[in-house]
Amino acid sequence: MNILQVYPIFNPEVASGAAKVAYEISKRLVEKGHDVTFLTSDMIYWGIKCEAGRYTINNISVYRLKTFAPIIAKKYKISITPQLLSFCRAGQLKKFDVVHLHAYRSFQNIIIHHYAKKYGIPYVLQAHGSLPRINAWQTLKWLYDILFGYQLLRDAAKVIALSRVEAEQYRAMGVPEEKIVIIPNGIDISEYAELPPKGVFKKKFNIPEDRKIILYLGRIHKAKGIDFLIRAYAYLKNKMNFKDAILVIAGPDDGFLDKIKSLVRDLGVANSVLFTGLLSEEDKIKAYVDSDVVINVEPLNVYGLVPLEAAACSTPVIVSKTNAISEIILNGKFGFSVRYGGVVSLASTLYRVLIDEKLAKNLGKNGRDYVFSNFGWDKIIEKYVQLYDKVISGRI
Repeated sequence: MNILQVYPIFNPEVASGAAKVAYEISKRLVEKGHDVTFLTSDMIYWGIKCEAGRYTINNISVYRLKTFAPIIAKKYKISITPQLLSFCRAGQLKKFDVVHLHAYRSFQNIIIHHYAKKYGIPYVLQAHGSLPRINAWQTLKWLYDILFGYQLLRDAAKVIALSRVEAEQYRAMGVPEEKIVIIPNGIDISEYAELPPKGVFKKKFNIPEDRKIILYLGRIHKAKGIDFLIRAYAYLKNKMNFKDAILVIAGPDDGFLDKIKSLVRDLGVANSVLFTGLLSEEDKIKAYVDSDVVINVEPLNVYGLVPLEAAACSTPVIVSKTNAISEIILNGKFGFSVRYGGVVSLASTLYRVLIDEKLAKNLGKNGRDYVFSNFGWDKIIEKYVQLYDKVISGRI
């Protein structure tokens, strides 16, 4: 098959998120012998540019189109690439058997939708949790949906949900049941087969060997529940008198770092909270290995990779009950879920995992076994191949 993948960001080094998943899908499809082109912008992250042009990266043909007004991309997280019109008008879209659109609200989706419909090329859409009109720019999201979004969903051959939670979000947007297919994210099992020795991450960031690590890894954004985690950590330290753990917050600032640092100071825990910034893939795994528990309490997350990656490193995880991955954690018995906003509940759960070494060890073993058995990309990618084949042949 000749497959076009579309997402505004292409960065093989990105640690997580939709860009990571889109890249992994592309890489695995190439390994299966398919021809894959990745159509993207010259952004490697919102507001961070590289050279536009055509490249071959890990046998993926990558078209990087120049972003108009990068300041808009940074502020609104939308990359406008006028060259995409020339790409489509030149007929290059016609050579593909199927198009895979990643994310929901994007300039690229608007243009590709128009020409895919014009040329009769089927496309599938994978929203990666971006359907709900929450957080910032709700009016603009509503306007996009009215002008483009509903038609984009209506004309898709299939839409891909990461979980039952996201499937329900598609249904709420008017997508019929028969158009929705659930395919969970996978992880690269080979990256976790041989884990680094314990202590490397602690040594790099000057963390004492006898201190336990509570890890948050991801964007520092107000929707991620980091303020909730910090309040629970402060309660654990100041009210429950547990002084042996340091809180590590690893990830790029997404407009919330200053407020988080202010909260840390106000709660009196600044001397035991470490901000590392964005970690490389190598350092990320070292962080998982050295951590005693990984926290992902984002209230509305259709399917995060971080808990799976942590579990692959034999590290217990705690998530919010409204996080779709809580169901997987329950099935795999490798962590706990707590009510979002329940500071005492989260602090008590943290204490339980940190103080009970036998429990933590069992959770870690369960997680590694469960993830290795169910979430390797070698198994997940077959579901995409089967989906593309049905869409191309019209068996949908």
